Amino acid sequence: MTETIISICLGIGLAAAAGFRVFVPLFVLSLATHFGYVPVGESFTWIGSTTAIICLGIATIVEIFAYFIPYIDNLLDSLAIPLASIAGTVVMASTLIDLDPMLTWGLAIIAGGGTATALNTATAATRATSTATTGGLANPLVATTETATASFVSVIAIFLPILAFIIVVLMIFLAVKLFKKFKKNRANNN
Repeated sequence: MTETIISICLGIGLAAAAGFRVFVPLFVLSLATHFGYVPVGESFTWIGSTTAIICLGIATIVEIFAYFIPYIDNLLDSLAIPLASIAGTVVMASTLIDLDPMLTWGLAIIAGGGTATALNTATAATRATSTATTGGLANPLVATTETATASFVSVIAIFLPILAFIIVVLMIFLAVKLFKKFKKNRANNN
């Protein structure tokens, strides 16, 4: 039972990181699996292969640098929402070991994909606001913060999954609170 709770916390932590950067948590999970820190389900052992590490490493680098290119960053945000959902689902499903497949995929889609999508939607709104209010000048700061957050949460999820889960709950709470404040301010300005 404890292992299941830890694997759920691990999956949700990695899924949340996918909401900030699609490939960072996949790359971190790939490295952690390769070096034996994280066991994955039988059908996900490929994620720890050398080929996966190289491909996900390249994708991670390209994604990180692409977010520093004006207008490309906003284009990536529109593509990232469905990709974050998929990545969140994959990282969640891969970490759930010894569960019934129906439960595994249900949790992966709802908790993993849902968490990644919710956080990615919030980051896309942040970037859109940054673009509108600063003409995109603050977008590199937003990109750096998102990459750092994705990296931090991914590493914490690997080594301290319960702490990662707590951090994710706090991030979602803050995102909801900020969204309500933003919505209220917009209503007052109109």
